Amino acid sequence: MSGAARSGPVAVMIGPPGSGKSKVGRILAAGLGVTVRDTDADIEESAGKPVSEIFVDDGEPRFRELEREAVLAALAEHDGVLSLGGGAVMSPATQEALEKYTAGGGHVVFLDVPLSIAAQRVGMNQARPLLLGNPRAQWQRLMTERRPTYERLATLTIVSSERPGERVAAEIIEALALAEEVPDLVDPKKNEESTT
Repeated sequence: MSGAARSGPVAVMIGPPGSGKSKVGRILAAGLGVTVRDTDADIEESAGKPVSEIFVDDGEPRFRELEREAVLAALAEHDGVLSLGGGAVMSPATQEALEKYTAGGGHVVFLDVPLSIAAQRVGMNQARPLLLGNPRAQWQRLMTERRPTYERLATLTIVSSERPGERVAAEIIEALALAEEVPDLVDPKKNEESTT
């Protein structure tokens, strides 16, 4: 299906904390000459505070409500690359919206990553409230719960591992034939040069 006939994002990035959704999403968007949107940033903007403070001040149920609203709005409004928070896919409303999006020709990319790599990327990051305590054990627990949903919703699974984000983005573009869907494909290096 051509990009002109499909509505919504060019691609939606899903996966666990530390998989590279935000970084690869930015690189992918630059490579395609489109904008990138991160639903965690949308949530922070609407709430007026960081995600970690929303969890502390308002609780996880309120965060999940804001997250669901942010994802549904972004799927309806955004036409670039969209990166979702790691737990966003666990909402039935989000799952349904992603299923409709893919049924209409949309691409959901599951960035998978081994625990050893995710642990290096996430570390003891206090901005990730669900990983407090024992981050490795918490990450493994979350991944065990979420993996079946990531796999079911994905139209493409890429293992990000230790590869540079540029290589992962290039693999996504090739696998999804996005260069054909976004005819004004730009060279990511040219795009970086024009913004500096």
